[in-house]
Amino acid sequence: MQFIVLSSSKGTTFQAILDQIADGSLTAECLGLVSDREDRGCVAKARTANLPVKIVTKKSGESREAYDERLDAAIRELGNPDAVAAIGWLYLFTAPFVTKWKNKILNVHPSLLPKHPGLHAHDEVLAAKETESGMTIHIIDEGLDTGKILVQKKCSVESNDTIETLKIRVQELEKEWYPKVLQMIETKEITLPS
Repeated sequence: MQFIVLSSSKGTTFQAILDQIADGSLTAECLGLVSDREDRGCVAKARTANLPVKIVTKKSGESREAYDERLDAAIRELGNPDAVAAIGWLYLFTAPFVTKWKNKILNVHPSLLPKHPGLHAHDEVLAAKETESGMTIHIIDEGLDTGKILVQKKCSVESNDTIETLKIRVQELEKEWYPKVLQMIETKEITLPS
């Protein structure tokens, strides 16, 4: 199984994936990284791991459709992946992009979907006084965090949690499970819908 990572983040979860490739516990092949800016932490991590990197910077006034076309071209320049792993990717995908990569785009979301979709999951979990939260790895579809759920893992929400303390606990689950899910696709323990 070959995959490409899309990330606009520091690359904490991406590093966990790279570490598991290095130690042999993840045998799927990462064909490279696509990011939106050269100064992202994920880019430095990819370069350290000698992975190909494509930077697709959003142009001023550029439509989402035009940007996604350039994004699609950058992915295809890196290869023909079985999966596109979005990890902290800042942009919503347009419907044409999702259609081109139907059932192949994975995403990690910091809540137990369908609860708390969107950008402010940790704030909403705390505001709702939830006793547990966690992370969901799912397939991206045309909706907002509505695609097929592949794996969910829970953690407790403590009474004194802040957004930052909860985020750290959820990120630990993300770092543990994103590489595992990629390996489960590799070994066909998880089958992506066709």
